[in-house]
Amino acid sequence: MATPAVRPGPDSDSGDSTVGSSRPAVTATVGKGRPTPKRRDAEGRRRGPVAPAPMTSKEARARRKANRGSKADRKAAAAERRAASQDRRARMLAGEDKYLLPRDKGPVRAFVRDVVDARRNLVGLFMPMALVLILSMFAAPELQSIVTLAMLVMMAFMVAEGFLLGRVVNNRVRERFPDTADTGFRLGWYAFVRASQMRKMRAPKPRVGPGDAV
Repeated sequence: MATPAVRPGPDSDSGDSTVGSSRPAVTATVGKGRPTPKRRDAEGRRRGPVAPAPMTSKEARARRKANRGSKADRKAAAAERRAASQDRRARMLAGEDKYLLPRDKGPVRAFVRDVVDARRNLVGLFMPMALVLILSMFAAPELQSIVTLAMLVMMAFMVAEGFLLGRVVNNRVRERFPDTADTGFRLGWYAFVRASQMRKMRAPKPRVGPGDAV
């Protein structure tokens, strides 16, 4: 007995089409088609073509004359930078907080500078006196022992006055700025370093004179 042939129905066609449509589409990656340019070549193209070298001295003189304006512009820019630098330094010496070093910024440090500048400190005389003693030792070697003793005495005075100045500055700061945390050894050392400098060499410049009330 012959088996009847099975004809594919409409469902089979739709199933095949569904399977085919569920497969992901394969897309070909299109390359650039050209090698990546070197950085030097790319920069050269951005800058534009390079002018050829002059063939004659007359052409060289003409090119120098044409470039004279650019040199003048560079000189003007350099002069402007110098003027800006001088202006910043002048503002820093004047004590403008924006132009000060981080160690000098803030109302507490400004107050400490005023306290130091209003005092007559012997610490500021150490450097000139030390220079005089050293020169005298070279001029008269027989005074070496006396000069050495004088230097030791001066150093002892410096340590004592520095300790006293640190205490005075910290007490004044605690009275004027009770909520500040900028106190202690660092503040005392800041005052000592400023006091040890000659008055004309202090930066920022003193705002008060010796003996003024602060």
